[in-house]
Formats: sequence, structure tokens, C-alpha cells
Amino acid sequence: MTVVDRNLKVKVLVLGDSGVGKSSFTHLLCHETSCKNPAYTIGCNVEIKLHDYKQGTPEERTCCVEVWDIGASKSHTSSRFIFYNNVNGIILVHDLTNLKSLQNLPRWLDDVLNQEPSGGLSSVKVASSTNSFPMNQADDIPVTHSIPIFMIGTKLDLIAEGSRTPIVLRSKTFSVEFGCGEIHLESAEPKYIAAGSGNAVKLSRFFDKVVEHAIQRQNTTSIVQSPIVDRRGSFGSPADRKTGAERRRPNTSQFNRLISFKNAHQD
Repeated sequence: MTVVDRNLKVKVLVLGDSGVGKSSFTHLLCHETSCKNPAYTIGCNVEIKLHDYKQGTPEERTCCVEVWDIGASKSHTSSRFIFYNNVNGIILVHDLTNLKSLQNLPRWLDDVLNQEPSGGLSSVKVASSTNSFPMNQADDIPVTHSIPIFMIGTKLDLIAEGSRTPIVLRSKTFSVEFGCGEIHLESAEPKYIAAGSGNAVKLSRFFDKVVEHAIQRQNTTSIVQSPIVDRRGSFGSPADRKTGAERRRPNTSQFNRLISFKNAHQD
């Protein structure tokens, strides 16, 4: 029987333009089955992935990862930021047949960086004298530190084999600048991320880093939230000494409990 660590909250965002295949990939990732007719995502859709952290080691444990599939509708641009808090990982999805969807990835990433400056993220300009990116976007790409990032290129099967090399290299340039791993999927079929495959190994390493980020954040939060006794009343005014005031900083609420466990186990 698998024992799930229910005390650790892990959150991953899936970001990218509309129609690139975020929902299909999220379903495949969490349920290991293809989604024949993915619905249009309004706002966001949250799925649960069970990940075996540090599998095969004494530290192994099964973690429940919330995978937030973020809708890309332009009408929700101003409200999308409400989903960008307490993030432990980011998956950037683009359509290999759609150059614009690749060029827009820095903007998606920058949106998160701007909304959560305290979440182990930082944004800097890429120092580059080359124009390796279309539309000279190299200087606009935010480089993240600490938070894990992963890139997914979809619809590789729609590109003729003779035309794939330059497209794959272009995508690789972005992943190098982001400092992240990437995989390319030919279709939303389970075999492409089946256990033991190269793609599955890359994803597993990414999720290990995501869990480590969540553990680090939880430990940091626990220190910040630990009760602190304010004994200034003992050294303050006579009135303070008379009351013997000791003020205790209230604990802020802990992370919400992991959601959708029931659905996860049913699947």
C-alpha cells in the first residue's frame, strides 16, 4: 500500500498559449492515459499527480503534487495572477508547429516572476550579444534561480522529419537560456512518457527538484511562523511593566490541505 505524504503541499503551474496542448499533457501526466477530447480550460483546472520522490533511496516517499493547468484566454489576463502563489515548479508548454507559442514562453514565465517575488524566484536580464532568439528576445528572457522549470514541446508528429532539426534546435536554445530540461512529444499517448523511458526519467528528475523546493519552502515558513515572545513590556514604560505584557505573535495559517485526494485515488 502506497503511503502518501499529506503534510507537504507541492504546486506546479502548467503555462503556455491557448491550444498548445496543456490540458492534454496535464491529463496524460496525472492519469497516464490520453485525453481524447480535452475541454477548453476556463480559469484553471487542478489535477493530482502522485510522485515517488527519490525513488529507490532511503529517503523515498510518495508526494501528492497539485498540477495547475492555467487557462490562456486573453479575457482572463488581469485575473490570472491569483493562481501564481506558492509555486514550486513551472512547466512551459509550446506547440512545435507554432513559433509564436515558443516566443511567448518568456512572457508567461515573467508573469509568475512578477507576481511571486518572495517565492524563491528572481528575474534578471540575460547578458547576450547574440540574436539567437527570434525577434531578438534574448534580452527579455527571465532567468530563474531556485524554482525548477521544465519545457514541453508538443505536436512533433505534425512536422515532417526533414524539417524537425531547425525547429528542435530553436526550442533547445530557449531551454538552455531558461536553464531547464525539455522533452518533445509526438502525441498525447502514454507510451511517450511511460515508466523507464528517457522522457519519464527527465520528468522524474524535474519533480524531484520540485519536491525539494517545496520542502525547503515549508522549512523556511515553519521558522518564520514559529511563535516569538515579545518581552519588551518588561523593559518599557511603568504601565507596561505593571500589566506584565507579553505579546505573542500569532501563527499564520499553515498551507491548505492537499486537494482532490479522493479523485486521485479513484483514477
